[in-house]
Amino acid sequence: RKMADGNRLDLNDHVAASRTLPLGTEAQVTNLETGRSTRVTIQDRGPYAKGRILDLTPAAAATIGITPKEGVAKVEVQPLRVPPPKDDRKN
Repeated sequence: RKMADGNRLDLNDHVAASRTLPLGTEAQVTNLETGRSTRVTIQDRGPYAKGRILDLTPAAAATIGITPKEGVAKVEVQPLRVPPPKDDRKN
């Protein structure tokens, strides 16, 4: 399927969905239980489940120690690079 940024979803990429971070944001996600981190790019909107702040691809989740059986974990999200806002005004 296509993500909000127009790219096709590849479950092996380290990408994520966020409701609040701008598309194109690069962020470091750290699993607070394991201490393991990975860098992801925000390319989609979501998650829409209550209490969740981020959806990771299976590859990104596995890197920080989230197993398919667990499915969720407490994480810290640290934005590293936020793209500048688009200027939609017509000149």
